[in-house]
Amino acid sequence: MLSDGRSSGTVVKVGGNELDAPAFLDGLSAAVAGFGGPMVLVHGGGKEITAALDHYGVHSEFVAGLRVTSPEAMAIMQRVVCGTINKRVVGRLVDSGVRAIGLSGVDLALLGCVPQRPGGVDLGRVGLISRVDTGALTAMIGLGWLPVFAPVARGDADGLSYNVNADQVAQAIAGAFAGAELLFVSNVPGVILGGQVAAQLDRAEVAAAIKSGEISGGMVPKVRAALDALDAGAASARITNLDGFSGGGTRIV
Repeated sequence: MLSDGRSSGTVVKVGGNELDAPAFLDGLSAAVAGFGGPMVLVHGGGKEITAALDHYGVHSEFVAGLRVTSPEAMAIMQRVVCGTINKRVVGRLVDSGVRAIGLSGVDLALLGCVPQRPGGVDLGRVGLISRVDTGALTAMIGLGWLPVFAPVARGDADGLSYNVNADQVAQAIAGAFAGAELLFVSNVPGVILGGQVAAQLDRAEVAAAIKSGEISGGMVPKVRAALDALDAGAASARITNLDGFSGGGTRIV
């Protein structure tokens, strides 16, 4: 269990779009430092990965929302997301008094994966999480550490590094721990219905709001990611911004 004996724990997913903004990192670090209970943090890095690939003349192609990842692209992606971005996030957390440790799934083989082939399409080094080493993560949390994951996993069959969608990494980790909540940190305070943030929604209410158009635009993939988290085994998922980090936003159950 993702637990320090007080709560079932929280897995936090932060997208990559704001991670180069000092003000956002300061707010995130303060929110994490003030949060009670055990936690794992997963971050993305899409914007900076794309910029790095462009810099080296590597074309970015997406299939079903997943980045096609050649060995060359994987080397660049891993350098950016496990190095530049991960250490930036960890450094800011440490500055805020958090005992953060930067990781990928390759470290200690914490996250295993198999190749992801949507519709049989070969995406190269794109993985789907198959295994989470909950024992090692529980031991780290027991020491008072905050594991901070870049979205890279280790291939079960070949031991190679694989690019994994950060939402899927967070979903797999949350699903591996009984009772965990997955917290999506967004740029909106939650799901807005009738002009107000909905405190809680169930699957049927989410489906109805999408059908009616009350949930639309960029919120649709956010709530679908939350539903995917429940399917992966998370007890609940919450969508909020930094202001609602400690308990605000919309909880989906």
